[in-house]
Parts: sequence; structure tokens; C-alpha cells
Amino acid sequence: MNMRMRRILRMAAMTLGFTGLFAAANAVPGGATPPDRFGSQILGHGTYVTHASLRLQTGLEIVVVQNTIQPGGSSGWHSHPGGAIVVVEVGELTTYKAAKGDDQEGSSSDRARGGQFPHCIITRYTQGQAFSESPGEPLIAVNTGSIVATTLATFPGVPVDKVTGKTLQRTDEPNPGTCPV
Repeated sequence: MNMRMRRILRMAAMTLGFTGLFAAANAVPGGATPPDRFGSQILGHGTYVTHASLRLQTGLEIVVVQNTIQPGGSSGWHSHPGGAIVVVEVGELTTYKAAKGDDQEGSSSDRARGGQFPHCIITRYTQGQAFSESPGEPLIAVNTGSIVATTLATFPGVPVDKVTGKTLQRTDEPNPGTCPV
């Protein structure tokens, strides 16, 4: 057998080997179990555009709500003990948050828009965007659009009132006086 023939046979064997490896790797998902009497419906989704993180503790509740905000309406100043993850399903919201010295959230244009309010971070979120609210950090969300805004919000790490059994995902807060709302 000459050198050329050996190379051709070696290439054929390697191609066959890689083809077999590829087929075996793709056959693994075939062994997965399909759902049985199980349904799932996506209520909303959005691209995450903030930089905060949330910590979860065992034993606390997770609450999911749908909010509707009329044009010009607001959430009022509030915070969440475990934070929040919010998806803007329809419309737009503008959040106003009292800034801390090291706060980097929001884009430079958002911070520049707050020029006359240097201790306020103003961020606009539109349909299909998602953001988070840090635990215990007061803010207000205002519908600055012309249509009813709808959001889906997940509140991780929510305490439960031991007397009433109600979840305590929201804490009303006073206006810090650093933002134009």
C-alpha cells in the first residue's frame, strides 16, 4: 500500500470516527423524559438591562405579580425587602431612584438627564426590557408613556406576616426629595 492510499484510508477512518462521535453526542437528548400532563405558558420576557444582583434565603417566599399603570400613574415611592425583577410587558416606565455616591446604575445619558437633580438616577424602560430593584432601595416607577403599561414582577425573598399570613413584598417609603417626582 502506497503512502497516498494510507492517507486516504486514515482520512476516511477519521471522518467516520468523527461522524460516529457526532451522532452519539446528538443521540443523548433522545434519552430525556418528555413532559407528562405538564403545561407551561410564558407570561412575558425581557432583556435584562441593569447590573444589580439579588440574594435568596431559604424559607422565604417568592411572589409574582402583574402590574398595570395608567398613563401618568406611578408606583409611589417604595422598596422591596428581597428586591425585585421586573419585565416591561407593554408600554414604558421611567424609574427615579435616589443616588448613592458609588451608584453606577443607568446609562451616562440617564445620569446626565438628571443634571438638575444630581442625586437622582432616572432610567427609562420600554417594552421588552427587564430590570431589577435592589433590596430595601427606594424608588418610584412612573408611566411616562401614552398607553397603559403592564409589567410582570418577581419578588424573591419575601417575608410573610406570621399573624395574617400575607406576603410582605412591598414597603411604602417617603419621598427622599432628591428626584423631580
